[in-house]
Amino acid sequence: MSRIFLKSKIHRAVIQETNLHYEGSITLDPVLMKAAHILPYEQVHVLNLNNGFRLETYAIEGEQDKGMVCLNGAAARNAIVGDKIIILTYQILDEPFLNHDNPIVVFVDSKNKILEVKEGN
Repeated sequence: MSRIFLKSKIHRAVIQETNLHYEGSITLDPVLMKAAHILPYEQVHVLNLNNGFRLETYAIEGEQDKGMVCLNGAAARNAIVGDKIIILTYQILDEPFLNHDNPIVVFVDSKNKILEVKEGN
């Protein structure tokens, strides 16, 4: 049996930009991606704290050290600049390997600069 566990979370990131005419995805600062152990093209779940909308997409790298969090394509219709979001990733573990690590939680400020990275929920 397999189970799905939270792998990492970027908590209360702020939408800096939306781009309806891009192919799709969420553009993230590579510094945030590295801290949260998110790889390019990895599936992410995005939870909008302002309007309650949840969506699935994939992450792509933006410019480093710019604090970029940008929803692209159809996802751009579900947020506006300034909205606070939570970005989640998951991992699937088989029953014999359920002794998983605690998730990585990346806390950011209003400009998406990292305040703290910790293991836990």
